[in-house]
Order: sequence, then C-alpha cells, then structure tokens
Amino acid sequence: MQTELTAEAIYKQEFKTALRGYSQEEVDQFLDVVIRDYEKMTKEIERLRQENESLRRGSNEQTAEPVKPAQPVASNYDMLRRISNLEKAVFGKQVGPSE
Repeated sequence: MQTELTAEAIYKQEFKTALRGYSQEEVDQFLDVVIRDYEKMTKEIERLRQENESLRRGSNEQTAEPVKPAQPVASNYDMLRRISNLEKAVFGKQVGPSE
C-alpha cells in the first residue's frame, strides 16, 4: 500500500489566502495534529509489518517468544475524564465557578 502523503508533505503544504478565507493559525494548528496522527499511524503500520513478518518466520521456526501487545493509547475522552477525576480529588465535588 503506497500513500500519497507523508508527514513532511503535509507540513510543507501551503495554501493561498483569500479575502474571506480560513484563519491561517487555526489551519496550522489542525495540520499539526494531522501530522502527529499521521506519524503515529505510519509507525504503527511499520511495527505491525515487522510483527507480521516475525510471526510468519516464527510459525516456521516455532519460536517460544511471545508477541508483546501494543501499549494502549489514551483517547482525548480518557484524558479529560482523568483530569476531571483529579480536579474532583483536589478541589472537591464542586468544580466550576462559585456562587
């Protein structure tokens, strides 16, 4: 599978500005997130290819080395939930503006 984009191509992409165009800062921030995700995805694909190749060789050789599962990546929701729980622990149940 050959992809059309690389993280570097996304980074170097430039867009023309227009009178009523998008905020360049917001677009740049979003593209930074896309680049990070793209790099993570590319690394994960390569890791899986290597694991697949290792398993193919290992099935022929009957190696006893177990395959290590990937570290789970916390989603944004998980991170926000953890932060919320920490705030509750530090500040008590009432988090937000005081009345």
